[in-house]
Amino acid sequence: MADITPLAFRGEGRSVGRISGLWGELLSEFFGTFVLIAFGDGVVAVAVAGLPGSGRTAGPTTIFNAAGDWLLITWGWAMAVAFGVWVAGGVSGAHLNPAVTLAFAVRRRFSWAKVLPYMGAQVVGAFVGAALVFAVYHNAIDAFNLANKTPRSGGGALATYSIFATFPAGYFHGGYAGPLIDQIVGTAFLLIFVVAVIDLRNTAVGSNLAPLVIGLGVAAIGMSYGANAGYAINPARDFGPRLFAYFAGFGKVALPGSYNSGGLTFSDYFWIPIVGPLIGGVIGVVLYDLFIGDILHARLKMAEEGEGPIPESQLAEPGTGAQAEGTIPGTRQPDESETPAHRARE
Repeated sequence: MADITPLAFRGEGRSVGRISGLWGELLSEFFGTFVLIAFGDGVVAVAVAGLPGSGRTAGPTTIFNAAGDWLLITWGWAMAVAFGVWVAGGVSGAHLNPAVTLAFAVRRRFSWAKVLPYMGAQVVGAFVGAALVFAVYHNAIDAFNLANKTPRSGGGALATYSIFATFPAGYFHGGYAGPLIDQIVGTAFLLIFVVAVIDLRNTAVGSNLAPLVIGLGVAAIGMSYGANAGYAINPARDFGPRLFAYFAGFGKVALPGSYNSGGLTFSDYFWIPIVGPLIGGVIGVVLYDLFIGDILHARLKMAEEGEGPIPESQLAEPGTGAQAEGTIPGTRQPDESETPAHRARE
């Protein structure tokens, strides 16, 4: 690695120390979330505007006529998550999701001082990722809106807005309880999957395949729970692109998240994909620890009684390079207990 010339921070001292610490972790969270949204929102842009606009569907506004369209999106998001984690995992652990960051602060000793900076970097990365998708697909988006007679400026371009952020299904009739519960449940499962995958006391993933398995978990959530509210399960994934969509002219459907047309009604929806995932993430990690982690801990203690003390708390800080082969930085090493901080993502 020493033969790779750095593009920035080439010297020694303060600049190197800065990029190897929190600042470097924030750059990693920004860039990993940017990758996540560039491919996640990108696959939705293909399904909603790219395929119809390029003549690859029955008509210029034909979308979601079959389950295959939904599978395209769920698998696309799965790959987006996997590659986002692979890109950023070596520096920050690749949370890429404020719900993951908060859950790890609550139950994995992640530093509370880093929570808000991580969340900020994730939101900014998501915003920039959405901007890239818009820059690449704005011609297709405008063509779809023109054919569908739903200009962005009118606040009624729901289909192309959905490229960037989520909205609830019509059968909720504008209510908050159903979508909120949906986001809590989906994100709880996400955190259960994440902490199970990175827990080497459990049936841990071999080699460096943890990001792929986490991506598969996101696909499973999308297939099983996605239709209710678009399975945001990530406040940054929804709010960053939602904010960009507002500035891009989508109007009130983006912020505050209000729409009323064709039997679909919702209002002031923007907070649901923020609050729901933050609650659900904490619930998920607590449930894992209650039903699985505590049992693994008890078995570890029994092993200590027979074999002597087992070393604990040898987790390296992000950026030190001290990690076991095949793990996401911040995951448990084979000789560690379940209590050290974990820094890994969806």
